[in-house]
Amino acid sequence: MSLATPPGPMELAALLTSKVCHDLISPVGAINNGLEVMADKNNADMHDFALDLVNKSAAQASCKLQFCRMAYGAGSSAGSEIDMGEAGQVARGFIESERTKLAWNAPAGALAKDKVKLLLNLVTIAGTIIPRGGEITVSVDPAAGALDIAARGTNAKIPAGVADLVAGKVPETGIDAHSIQPYYTSLVAQDAGLTVSFDMGDEACVITARPI
Repeated sequence: MSLATPPGPMELAALLTSKVCHDLISPVGAINNGLEVMADKNNADMHDFALDLVNKSAAQASCKLQFCRMAYGAGSSAGSEIDMGEAGQVARGFIESERTKLAWNAPAGALAKDKVKLLLNLVTIAGTIIPRGGEITVSVDPAAGALDIAARGTNAKIPAGVADLVAGKVPETGIDAHSIQPYYTSLVAQDAGLTVSFDMGDEACVITARPI
C-alpha cells in the first residue's frame, strides 16, 4: 500500500468539520422539509405527518450532535474523564435503529476521556461493518485498559481500507471526508496509548484496543 503524507492540523480540522456537517445534513434537511409542509395551508392533511417528521428528525439531529461532541470534540471538557453511563446513552442514541442494537457492557464509573473518544469512534466503525444491521456489543475492562467491540450481522465485512486507516496508514489517494473518521480513530488510539486490531470471523468482527 503506497502511503501519502498525513493531513496537517488545518486539513484535519476541515475534514472533521465536513464529516460532522455531512452527518447532520439529513436530519436538518428533514426538519426543514417538515416545517415547509406545515406552513403550506394547501397541505393541511399532511400536518400530522410533517409534525412527526420534525419531531423524529430533531431527536436524530440532537443524538448526532451529542455523539459528535463527545467522539470528535472536547465533550465534558470540565474534567479528564467521562461517565460511562453517559457515554453509553450517547452511543445508543447515535448507533441504534430498527435494524441495529447496542449492548453496552461497561462498568459504572468514569473512564479517561481519550479512551471514551476511542470507544465511540470504534462503535462508529463497528456500525459500518454490519450495514444490514445486527448487534454491536461493547465491553470495557478499566483495570486492564482494554476495550472490545463485537459487531455481528448478516454479511458483516470490514470496509475496504478501514483497518489500514485505523492503523494510521494514509492511502496513496490521501485522506478525504469519507476516510477521515477511521484515520482520526488512529490518532485518538495513539493519544490514548492503545493499539487497535480487527479479528474478522463468520458474520462477526471483534475490534480490540489494548495498551501499546
